[in-house]
Amino acid sequence: MMPDKSVQRRGFFARFLGGCGRWGLGLVENVYFTYQLILQSMYWTFIAPVTGKGLRVGSSFEEMVKVGVNAVPIVCLISFSMGMILAMQSAYQLEQFGATIFTADLVAVAQTRELGPLMTAIIVAGRSGSGIAAEIGTMKVGEEIDALRSMGFHPIKFLVVPKLIALAIMVPCLTVIADFVGIAGGFGMAVFSLDLGFSRYLNPTIFALVFKDMITGLIKSFVFALLVGLTGCYMGFKVEGGAEGVGRRTTQSVVVSIFLIILADSFFTAVFYFLW
Repeated sequence: MMPDKSVQRRGFFARFLGGCGRWGLGLVENVYFTYQLILQSMYWTFIAPVTGKGLRVGSSFEEMVKVGVNAVPIVCLISFSMGMILAMQSAYQLEQFGATIFTADLVAVAQTRELGPLMTAIIVAGRSGSGIAAEIGTMKVGEEIDALRSMGFHPIKFLVVPKLIALAIMVPCLTVIADFVGIAGGFGMAVFSLDLGFSRYLNPTIFALVFKDMITGLIKSFVFALLVGLTGCYMGFKVEGGAEGVGRRTTQSVVVSIFLIILADSFFTAVFYFLW
């Protein structure tokens, strides 16, 4: 016997309201967890060392090597290639107006304000952000985080803070390297393929760059570093379901990090454009 239509409607609304309730509770839980993660990270980074609870300086330097020093080759390779591509594409458009000389200005400003911090952050998100999520997630699956708590060690202090410090210091450093290497890539393409000449490229580059271009890129890179670190740690602590959960959260950490980087880049670009 078929159920009454009113019963079907009530069942549909019950499932709909139940789904909305579960989604809302999940959202509140995730927001609260993110708030606690940020708050405790700030406490163990800035307040705890002052009150004598210590800071894991050695672990921070080890993370700096993994996040920054080991990432220099891939950052240089991609930045050099991006500089060459940007110079070729710029010259292709500018030569129609007889303004090929402005290729140097465009490459320098675009690299320092936009491409340098953006590409560096994306590389770090794919290389280090995923590693952070996988490392913390594996420790959670293996109940190592619970073991830390049982021994009286705070997981935020031992797992999160060294990674955030390393990212906050090394990502701006990598961005500076990416800026110079990207400009060098554009310089090589312009001098050897576009026949601009050494001084005709170098002088406009020097005059085009101003201090706020570098500061803009460094502010962006610092924010991007925190976003990558917090996202990786968040996904790591949220791992459930064994090895499959680790893989799923690792993938999500990269996707969410890149999304947040693009979102933050759009926001800061608009702010600096209108206010600076």
